[in-house]
Amino acid sequence: MNKRWMEELLKFPEKYTVHPLYDAYPDEKIDVQAEQRLVEQYDKIIFQFPYYWFNIPSLLKKWFDQVLTHGWAYGSKSGYRMEGKKIALAISLGVEEEELSNAGKYKYPLNELLRPFELSFEYVKADYQPAFAFYGLKFNVSDSHIELGVRSYMKFLAGF
Repeated sequence: MNKRWMEELLKFPEKYTVHPLYDAYPDEKIDVQAEQRLVEQYDKIIFQFPYYWFNIPSLLKKWFDQVLTHGWAYGSKSGYRMEGKKIALAISLGVEEEELSNAGKYKYPLNELLRPFELSFEYVKADYQPAFAFYGLKFNVSDSHIELGVRSYMKFLAGF
């Protein structure tokens, strides 16, 4: 799903900048200053990733740990470089939406599982928005389901 989302976004280079971390850093050695400069260029940022093991890919976690540093993203002398930036997550999930509910198999709704992101972005004074989530990819990877995911994502982005 994420690959297909990126393919669609790349059709509109005048509207979207796509920055796949695993392509940029195959050795996982993040250029922190380059990433901070990139973030500073934009007022709206979407972090797009597959959600598995109730978490984010390891390189994205490493990116958050290394890029959102004291003195740049937060701290009394930082200027809070992410302040006011509109931030959202775009997530693909294998599970069905109803499985992520108080009465569902996994006991917690997605918005509760994403609370650490909300708190982290609040901490750096960013404008965290509700996540876009596309469910059901564990058992339904049909072309029609994937294309529904693309259309839904593009609609989300148009309103972001």
